[in-house]
Amino acid sequence: MQAVKSLKTLALLSLLAAFQANADGPFYGDPPDANHPWGIHDPNRPQPARVEVSDTPGAPPSDAIVLFDGTEKGLANWESDRQHPDPEKFWILNDGTLQCVPGAGGIRSKQHFGDCQLHVEWTAPFPVKGSSQGRGNSGIFLMGMTEVQVLDNYNNPTYADGFAGSIYGVNPPMANSLRPPKQWNTYDIIFRRPVHKDGKEVDPGYMTVFINGVLVQDHTPLEGGGGHHGRSKSKVFPEQGPLKLQDHGNNVRYRNIWYRPLPPRAVEGGTNGYLSEEATMAKRAAIAAEIREDAVKLKGNAKMLRMMESLYYQKHQKTNDSVLTMVRAYANAAPKLAANKGDDAKGEIMQMHRAVQYLVRHGFWAEGFQPLAALEAVAIEKEWVKKK
Repeated sequence: MQAVKSLKTLALLSLLAAFQANADGPFYGDPPDANHPWGIHDPNRPQPARVEVSDTPGAPPSDAIVLFDGTEKGLANWESDRQHPDPEKFWILNDGTLQCVPGAGGIRSKQHFGDCQLHVEWTAPFPVKGSSQGRGNSGIFLMGMTEVQVLDNYNNPTYADGFAGSIYGVNPPMANSLRPPKQWNTYDIIFRRPVHKDGKEVDPGYMTVFINGVLVQDHTPLEGGGGHHGRSKSKVFPEQGPLKLQDHGNNVRYRNIWYRPLPPRAVEGGTNGYLSEEATMAKRAAIAAEIREDAVKLKGNAKMLRMMESLYYQKHQKTNDSVLTMVRAYANAAPKLAANKGDDAKGEIMQMHRAVQYLVRHGFWAEGFQPLAALEAVAIEKEWVKKK
């Protein structure tokens, strides 16, 4: 009984290994289309960049750019947002925090950036003073243009679109998840700036915000970026801008401020997501060229398969003609190869069968392609596949 179980286990492992080999290779998922330069489960698609994370919650990951870390060096990353600042008045370093000095004016980062993941921690003054907009008020301005409100709203009502976590003047937060006074609050923000092309808005820009781990803005359109008193309208944003922290007359303190730049969206030239046909075809052509260049370095079946792979990114007559010649020669030789090597030839022949079948099934080669029929005949005769 144990021997039977072992055989079943080995058979299952063999099946899983075969599936994994197919799933990780070419000629598997749907090919690229008019709006997606990559196929489904495409092995040529770049791997995600490795990012090392800390065991400490909220600590910057390895690819983050730190704007304030509680040190004098961190304080030096900031400058006054006033055109003519008072040299005697600037925000101070207070026990490892960046504290607003009322009357000093807002500050901005010397570092400029655009789309980002932003992490900010803040705490309101204590003892509690004031109410509504007069209690623990500050603001975080992405690119210096769009404000995520900072306000002590713990048991402190105010107008909804000026609440803590609101995109000020645009959209209220979905929840009030602030901690009580004397405790620190954490904002995690995903920011995408508006994009204009040829005088038209092609992406309104969006903001996603978490307060203390609770989602309060869910991919909220910026609607021009918001503002005070008046309704904002669509406008052009620069590619980059500073992060600004507002002086609203309260001693709000900040700590652990860092950001991660985000990759470009499809409308900005990124190659993930739903692309225009023009951008897609250009990217597919580039991928195909890289694969053809790689194929030149290979020999034998590896070279033939790599050249075949390039064809589902771009129709390339010279490559197609060369591949057809090689595939026909291989299919003609397959019966002899199978006769001489038997099951030892199975992996090689079935790999070629799979590649040819893929190109036929997805319309790159015509139905009734003779080499496919020849390879199928070999596989059926050797009982590697069942006869349909």
